[in-house]
Amino acid sequence: MAVTSRARAVVANAAVALLTLLTIAPLGYMVVVSFMPRGESGMLPTPLWPSRWSLENYHELLVRRLIDGAWFDYRIVPALWNSLGIAALSTGLGLLLTVPAGYAFAKLRFRGRERLLKLLIASLVVPGQVAMLPLFLIFKELGLVNSYAGVILPSLAGIFAILFVRQAGQDDA
Repeated sequence: MAVTSRARAVVANAAVALLTLLTIAPLGYMVVVSFMPRGESGMLPTPLWPSRWSLENYHELLVRRLIDGAWFDYRIVPALWNSLGIAALSTGLGLLLTVPAGYAFAKLRFRGRERLLKLLIASLVVPGQVAMLPLFLIFKELGLVNSYAGVILPSLAGIFAILFVRQAGQDDA
């Protein structure tokens, strides 16, 4: 008996739905655990559902409080703003650099273009971890360690972005 394309599609969709559920379930469980009262998530076996819903964990993260005579503050909100600012600045500056470079590779004909393109592609073979120590030593010499510039500058070397823009520019022609 031949399997119809409709039956095959139903089985494929069911498999995708199951895989999606298996992927999302741990994330959903983490959200549920975050609403458990203090200590309940550390019990063995860990309950699947809170005995009572509590915002205590979020209050502890977001509010500065006095513990044993000392102020205790996780400083989550400033850290989130720092991350958002660095991400926005890195993205904006990265676009300012990579879009013109990608456009130049796509539309302009200049001497050494092919060689430079091959060099960019070849540099993708080298893992980023190989460059970490030399980059750190250079940034240390320049005084950029523990600074915003030290975080933003490495993200500006967007070789993939240059290649994506180049490809989009070539497809457009």
